[in-house]
Amino acid sequence: MRTVDPPGGARSPFEVDREILVRCRARDPVAFQAFVVRHERLVFAVLSQMLGHGPHVEDLAQETFLRAYLAFPRFDLDRDTKPSRWVLTIATRLALNEARRRPRPSDEAAEPTTAGNPETETLRAEVGRAIEHAIAQLPDEQRAVFVLAELHDLSLAEIAAALDVPVGTVKSRLLRAREHLRGRLERLRRRGSDG
Repeated sequence: MRTVDPPGGARSPFEVDREILVRCRARDPVAFQAFVVRHERLVFAVLSQMLGHGPHVEDLAQETFLRAYLAFPRFDLDRDTKPSRWVLTIATRLALNEARRRPRPSDEAAEPTTAGNPETETLRAEVGRAIEHAIAQLPDEQRAVFVLAELHDLSLAEIAAALDVPVGTVKSRLLRAREHLRGRLERLRRRGSDG
């Protein structure tokens, strides 16, 4: 059985000491604040990457931590799930629920252009916007898998557990997401070479 603090101190920068987790399970507000401080950037990053920036991200982050606080007494410190993965699962599920309620962005919106601007920094910024836009265009389930795998380095098994789907489903969604993004970026490259 893996513990939160592996031997040799090789724990993730997002993990907190076991003592703090024990106190969180007892609903100690000071310990829980330490947990929030350690994980808030990760939670905000996942929510923003899945839903875009805006006040809804702060609301969902608060909801994520409220749910974590309420669920902490049932959190098993000795199971094979790190607390960072656990809170990330809560945030991801909330983001998917929110994404299903929100209208999809237009495929034509925010389409970057590269013609007529040879400066490298401008091109990099446009490519970055193109990638963000391409990720936003992914179906919700593919976007969740892509964000967790590529931007947060979760394993296929961890993603499957977070989304409550089989590993094979995670693999196929990730493959389709990568193909979609590759196609979008190839179109951008062709447009840039034509201009």
